[in-house]
Amino acid sequence: MISQAYVAAAAGNIISFVTGTSLSWSSPILPKLNVTDVDDIPFGRQITAEENSWIGSLLSLGAVFGPFIYGYLADKIGRKFTLMSIGIPFLVAYLMLAFSEIVELYYVARIIIGVAIGGVFTVIPMYTGEIAEDSNRGALGSVMNVLLTFGLLFSYSVGAYAPMVAYNVILAVVPGAFMVLFFFVAPETPHYLVAKGDLDAASQCLRKLRGSDKIDDELDDIKTQIEQSKEGSITDLFKSKGLIKALIITLALVGFQQLSGINAVLFYAQIIFNASGGGIPSEVSSIIIGAVLFGTSFVTPLFVDKLGRKILFYFSAVGMVISEVPLGLYFYLKDDGSNVDDISWLPVVSLIVYIITYNCAFGPLPWAVMSELFPSNVKSTASSITSAFCWFISFLITKFFSQIVDGIGMGPSFWMFAGFCVLAFFFTLFVVIETKGKSFEEIQEILGS
Repeated sequence: MISQAYVAAAAGNIISFVTGTSLSWSSPILPKLNVTDVDDIPFGRQITAEENSWIGSLLSLGAVFGPFIYGYLADKIGRKFTLMSIGIPFLVAYLMLAFSEIVELYYVARIIIGVAIGGVFTVIPMYTGEIAEDSNRGALGSVMNVLLTFGLLFSYSVGAYAPMVAYNVILAVVPGAFMVLFFFVAPETPHYLVAKGDLDAASQCLRKLRGSDKIDDELDDIKTQIEQSKEGSITDLFKSKGLIKALIITLALVGFQQLSGINAVLFYAQIIFNASGGGIPSEVSSIIIGAVLFGTSFVTPLFVDKLGRKILFYFSAVGMVISEVPLGLYFYLKDDGSNVDDISWLPVVSLIVYIITYNCAFGPLPWAVMSELFPSNVKSTASSITSAFCWFISFLITKFFSQIVDGIGMGPSFWMFAGFCVLAFFFTLFVVIETKGKSFEEIQEILGS
């Protein structure tokens, strides 16, 4: 029998599917806005290089602010209803993208979507972390990545071939369906209910999630956690050496996640493949990348609670270095005028290896680890800060990726990303703590709180 916690996590992560489609939306859409037949473009003209970069990057800028809005709401109206409310900006923004005829409305829609995405990356880890048990916390936290990568694949596959209006309307329907389904199948988290003093509802919620009446010990543990942690503020994050270390770990992990170059790859996949000059059409190459992302997203849920977090981070960092160094070499040789016809397969193979290894740890696990390190009184604040930092780095990379490539070349750009992956390996080795199978109290003891 499937645990109700898995059902709730899967239902909640339908919004992660929408997030995935949003992250890769620009890859199939931007080439359509640059076609020579302007009759196919809603603006009646090709977009400029500057407009191209803003459409690609404004999502990340909007996501900087989303965590603070939705982190606040998560504490005020609950995790469940906050997640439901995130569906509204997605729905509105995709309808705007479907029917807008001026580029400025595209800017507004992308910012709105970004705000919603910032909320997803803040509240989903919080929700799944609070409905999970110690034994399946890593697996439940990784469900987000499965649905997110399915959204990426959907966008690469459908977005490349469907008319823009029809595609955006489809994307507007999904968050509407999510809000209805999540309302009926998902409970509020027991942690939030205990914090609000509704112990009867918390007890009923735990029985539903565990499928058992033997929940007294877990409920007592939750009550102890809540009682020991009064309502916190941002200053409380810096009153404890352990919490400072937890914040450093989460900020560094999401920073290395972005500095590995992932959003440059996702946002501009077709442009990168066009630049490679390989024999495989860029649309097909992007679909291959999306399929690999989705296919490998099941690896982490299967192994994270068996092997632990750190071993997967090691594997992920080394794999990304191994893939990005030859990818950079290919572009360096091509830009230098060398004949690279015999290795035209290298960009696709390198990016497949990169996606596989990224998806094993640095994709999903920073968010799962974030949900494990903080007490409930500062969890929403810490989640908001971490998510905002992540998306600020993403904005810088996606906005200036083209300028970086123009300045130093595509090859050195990927070598730069590989260098950050080397740093990520050593940071994991010396600073990141192992949380596999440990209770909240044990984790806090290791941190030194």
